[in-house]
Amino acid sequence: MAQVNLALGAMRFGTQVDERTSFDLLDRFAGAGGTLIDTANCYAFWNDPAGVGGHSERVIGAWLAARPGARDRVRLSTKAGAQPVGGGAWPASREGLSAPAIKTAAEESLHRLGTDHVDLFWTHMEDRSVPLEETGHALALLVESGAVGRLGASNHPLWRVERARGIAQANGWPGYTALQLSHSYLSPRPGAPVPGQSHRFGWVTDEILDYADAERDLALWAYTPLLNGSYTRDDRPLAEAYDHPGTARRLAVLTEVAGELGVTRNQVVLAWLAGGEPAVTPIVGVSSAAQLEEALSGVALVLPAELRGRLDAAA
Repeated sequence: MAQVNLALGAMRFGTQVDERTSFDLLDRFAGAGGTLIDTANCYAFWNDPAGVGGHSERVIGAWLAARPGARDRVRLSTKAGAQPVGGGAWPASREGLSAPAIKTAAEESLHRLGTDHVDLFWTHMEDRSVPLEETGHALALLVESGAVGRLGASNHPLWRVERARGIAQANGWPGYTALQLSHSYLSPRPGAPVPGQSHRFGWVTDEILDYADAERDLALWAYTPLLNGSYTRDDRPLAEAYDHPGTARRLAVLTEVAGELGVTRNQVVLAWLAGGEPAVTPIVGVSSAAQLEEALSGVALVLPAELRGRLDAAA
């Protein structure tokens, strides 16, 4: 079975997506050859009356417990650093990336997931109150213990990632080998606020694409690749930040290419991401079997060079 370059985003599992539906989506994803499941310890605290996350990890853990052998067929990706702890408003209340916070977050995630290791462990948000050396050493200890396979950084400025990788290399520690940021075919105006995106450095830029292309050990994952349905749903209009001439040009070409291939605009976007240089792993959150099938078909679609060239040129 061919490898599927798609991560199933489980952020809403256990809150907006009930357990039964979540199990069905996980079954269908794994049955189609999907292996990457992405979550975080803080998902989804904003939908919880107590303001605490962990719901998504618990659902995945329950699914694994009910499916003997499933853990060997999937790769789990979770994050630490953004879980609210104590009182106060978020993000000031988040756990951060101190050594004790990382150790506790990893232990609690493994408990909720019902496993002894995760394959990819992300620092969810940067924490400038903690030295990079402290965070890097704490992460290295997790890898050394076998609790974590690889390390990734999500929503970090690139200079901080590069500095952290240098510190890890100098100390002989495992360093970051993955970046997770928001990326899609359309881009908002630089600096324009986008509803739902609260991370200042949460965007893929041309510099990041160049860095990922040059650093061949560095994988690039993209969240919100389908812009919450805005490519295909009239009831999900694009945010005002996308109102610029580049959007009109790109949407026109995207619509033409989708029509010529007989697929949806969503599928073209996913194919454009997954088959690009560097290749990007889209993280797609779904709530129905139809959405999952569309996503799987999208990453399996190979864009002819001429059509990819037209999509790229529309920038």
